[in-house]
Amino acid sequence: MATGKKRLSQRFRSDQYQSKIEAIKNNTHQKESHAYDALNAEGKQYDLALTFRSFDNKAVFVHPSQLTTDSSSDPVKASESSSNSANLSPRNDNEKANILSNDKTNHDEEQNNAQNSEYGNSEYEAELNNFVQKNHMQKRLSQLTIALEQLEDEANDAIESLHRSIARRALQPLFAPVYEQFATHPLVVDYLKAIFADMVTHVERIVNGDDEEFVTAVLTTTPSRYAVNVIVSHAPDSGAPVVFEDLPTHLNLLGHVEQITQLGTVTTDVSMIRAGALHRANGGYLLLEASHLLEHPYAWQGLKRALQSRKIKLSSLEQMLTLTGSLSLSPAPIDLDIKVILLGEADLYYELLELEPEFDAVFKVRADFHDDVTRTSEHELALVAKMADIIDYADLYPFDSSAQATLLEHLSLQAEEQDRLSLHSDLLIKLLHESNRHARLNDEIMVTADHVTQAIDDMDERSGYLRDLYWDELKNGQQLIQTQGSAVGQVNALTVVSYADSEFGMPARLTAVIQPNIGAGEILDIERDVDLGGSLHAKGMLIMTSYLRALFSQHHALNFSASLAFEQSYAHIDGDSATVSEGCALLSALANVPIDQSFAITGSMNQLGEVQAVGGINAKIAGFFDACREQELTGAQGVVIQWPMSNNSCYATISLLR
Repeated sequence: MATGKKRLSQRFRSDQYQSKIEAIKNNTHQKESHAYDALNAEGKQYDLALTFRSFDNKAVFVHPSQLTTDSSSDPVKASESSSNSANLSPRNDNEKANILSNDKTNHDEEQNNAQNSEYGNSEYEAELNNFVQKNHMQKRLSQLTIALEQLEDEANDAIESLHRSIARRALQPLFAPVYEQFATHPLVVDYLKAIFADMVTHVERIVNGDDEEFVTAVLTTTPSRYAVNVIVSHAPDSGAPVVFEDLPTHLNLLGHVEQITQLGTVTTDVSMIRAGALHRANGGYLLLEASHLLEHPYAWQGLKRALQSRKIKLSSLEQMLTLTGSLSLSPAPIDLDIKVILLGEADLYYELLELEPEFDAVFKVRADFHDDVTRTSEHELALVAKMADIIDYADLYPFDSSAQATLLEHLSLQAEEQDRLSLHSDLLIKLLHESNRHARLNDEIMVTADHVTQAIDDMDERSGYLRDLYWDELKNGQQLIQTQGSAVGQVNALTVVSYADSEFGMPARLTAVIQPNIGAGEILDIERDVDLGGSLHAKGMLIMTSYLRALFSQHHALNFSASLAFEQSYAHIDGDSATVSEGCALLSALANVPIDQSFAITGSMNQLGEVQAVGGINAKIAGFFDACREQELTGAQGVVIQWPMSNNSCYATISLLR
């Protein structure tokens, strides 16, 4: 744009341009002079002269005698003055005659009156004739004025045509290469041609620089009138765009037109059009959190409309909400070719299927992702590569092989199985940053296994407030846990306490009390009766009760009642992993057979008496180990669990503890 303006300025300052302008002006001036001369000559035939009034330079016809008088500058007043004097002079003569000779006879008076009448008539006819001639010439002057205005318009058209011709010759060499460059994009070529035509039309304003719209502002290279707002741009050969929008509001998804207030007036222009996530991801993939999308009003409606119509249309949310709003730009819709991926929990997916009839029609493909993967060499290498990407993106210190191995072991621990690896990225990212921090504090440039171990310990300590309270109560004797000796109707059950983003295991004393010869085998679940037991816990109790009734009622009638309770438990309990422990405590109380308290028991059970696998094994074993360590490790303590194939990875953990 600067080159074009420079070239135009040079052309308009050239001698050739100046000579052409002078020629047009001189030609017009000559034609005007000839027209005035011809009209002046015609006026002389009627004893009229063409002159120009000094105060407005307007051409008028006057009597030649008025050209030298003071009233020549105002022919209208001069004409009125002469007319009045002509009318008054006979009357004055008549009055003088009456004053000088009052004794004249009536004959003399009649004679004088007749002479005065003849003189007045001739004067009136002369004045009337002069008025008609002057009026005729004024009409001819008006016709000439119209003709001269047309002549002036023709001159202006000639100058404007000259300007446009110069502009075309100056700008065409600059636009021609750009036309060829974008020949495969017709819309771009049409836009460039429109700019070319506009610059030719407004070449005077561009050269003069008297309009802000055609002046290049500070820190810009293009005047605002010709500025191009590139709302989305992708590097060549960069592949399909992949965009993740963390704030999917209506404006951030579909784009919007910004507005500014100047002197109380709201204004906008094409430079204030802002792209949305759909524009940036057009031709590629857009990732959205489903829960975040549903948090913002009209975001889901706007996204659904765009996907169904396959077009992105900018709309004013203000007008949608209030049905009024200020007038704004309305850009043309843009064709949409995109794949949108919604990320969310399964429960939210089912709710959308139920509450949004068109959800399944818009999002036709469903994919479930696992929380962990099998621990194989291929998956280990993939996770190490993922660690490398995170390290490179966050500009962390490099991790050596021992640090990577420690991280993999921790991911396996989080998966609760030795042959699986957790895929939770948040935990991995936190651990990488924490390990890098320890290496930086130690003035080392390589992260090792020691740094990773320290980071794990620190994270565990920061989230272990409730666990520490429990161990303090155990040390102080407030929590009654027995890890040695034996007892009847008492067993160490294992529980997992979950809160926020952490969990830990701990033993809990489970007791059973029998009332013989009372009842018909009723078993009271105290946790359920006081609404501290969940539905799964209640189900486990009922299954265990059904099993015992089926086991004994075929031989003898049940004539007892029993009660089961988790001692010193004041929180909600759920899950069926204590079913085996409850059965062991009840059988111990019925048979009056003690149970070795150096063992903890966990596992669920079905109505056939088969023990089933449970979760949280690692945390439960670690919790009982910590309790034994607090009271005294004897080497004979351990955990009794079911040994299905699903829990075979916990065997090594038990061996280590034992």
